[in-house]
Amino acid sequence: MNTTYAQISGCTDPLSKNYNSNATVNDGSCEYKNFKIKPKYSIKLSDSIKETSGLVAFDNLLWTHNDDHDTTIYGMDSKGKIRKKFILEKVKNNDWEEISQDSSYLYIGDFGNNAAGNRRDLHILKIEKKSFLDRKPIIDTISFTYSDQTDFSLQKGNQTNFDCESFIVSKDSIYLFTKQWTASKTSIYSLPKQSGNHTAQLKNTLDTQGLITGATFLESKKRIVLCGYSKTGKLFLYLLYDFKNNDFLSGNKRRINLKLPFHQIESIATEDGLHYYLTNEALMRKPILNIQQQIHRIDLSSILNSYLNQ
Repeated sequence: MNTTYAQISGCTDPLSKNYNSNATVNDGSCEYKNFKIKPKYSIKLSDSIKETSGLVAFDNLLWTHNDDHDTTIYGMDSKGKIRKKFILEKVKNNDWEEISQDSSYLYIGDFGNNAAGNRRDLHILKIEKKSFLDRKPIIDTISFTYSDQTDFSLQKGNQTNFDCESFIVSKDSIYLFTKQWTASKTSIYSLPKQSGNHTAQLKNTLDTQGLITGATFLESKKRIVLCGYSKTGKLFLYLLYDFKNNDFLSGNKRRINLKLPFHQIESIATEDGLHYYLTNEALMRKPILNIQQQIHRIDLSSILNSYLNQ
């Protein structure tokens, strides 16, 4: 006798407010209580990376870069001490905002666009990992435009919705998470990983109630963690997990507030999917603020441990 059971859609996360123990299919409806977490530690970084703007865990180090002019990639240990420096020759740093990776390549996003919102030279550098470690980097360029940007007139600073500081790389595509200055949302765009000229296609928009500045991706576990801050200087992480295929908004969406007021968090990386490293650039607003560049370690095991071990 054949017996079939109907699937039940609902919230499948036991940590949510509306967990449905009978649900067998996550429909993305989970809601969560406000939650705030503080770093396990915060350590000052070298003055050579005052404008740290990207972070990726690779080859047993955390790699970062500055967001203007400097074409050096800095390899740090988990306490922020610089262990290696690789200078990328014959490339420019117009506004490097993020570094990401897949199994074979590093990717550096030169797509900061907050000054006037009218850049026509947005691109991502694609660097073969082996050649990078051999200090003979093979670099290709992925150039792109946004599918829905038609106005390239000069904008006021920090007013455009076509700025970007975050992206992830999957097996088949690159996904951009934009920094919408006016709407405090992020739009998700996809484009191919191959070098050449491409159009980034709009996929979806997420109301993050803040500006997204970094992203890290654990593809095997369907988990993305974004970092950012609100216009009032409140820092947060935004977790996307248990989604279907590459529909990142189809699963759980959870915002975690950080106890780091007024730090300009710029990047996030993880080695194990439970413990995360964040960096903030130096921020000086005399006489009120004088925040040094730092690395912070965040433990999310209480939230993600059971999920990652499924």
